[in-house]
Amino acid sequence: MILDWTTFTPATAALGGVLIGLGAAMLVLLNGRIAGVSGILGGLLRGDSAEAAWQAAFIGGLIVAPVLYAAVATLPPIDIAAPPAWLVAAGLLVGVGTRYGAGCTSGHGICGLARLSPRSIVATLCFMAAGFATVFVVRHLG
Repeated sequence: MILDWTTFTPATAALGGVLIGLGAAMLVLLNGRIAGVSGILGGLLRGDSAEAAWQAAFIGGLIVAPVLYAAVATLPPIDIAAPPAWLVAAGLLVGVGTRYGAGCTSGHGICGLARLSPRSIVATLCFMAAGFATVFVVRHLG
């Protein structure tokens, strides 16, 4: 994936971060739930009827938001330079990692760090280090 530096602005990135934080804060304050996407999707797929409405609304919002954005602005171009098999393998590895790590990057990196959870601090350090190492190997050793 190539980042188009001509359309990237710190203001829009900061606004996106504020909106993510606001959404996570609203979910925990109004619903008492942590905004970890893997846990929300997993709960929805398990079919827990007591939780299904808000989980479906959350996942639906993730899908509808870029569609609404595209109605008022131009989406940035997407250029994925990896073969489809690599994308499938990466997705499966992320799924395995969320199971072993008891949560996903959003759950640990946003909500867990905000709560100063020791488990989330360690998990975030681990997935960030793995990401840094992967980029280094692919770009400089590969």
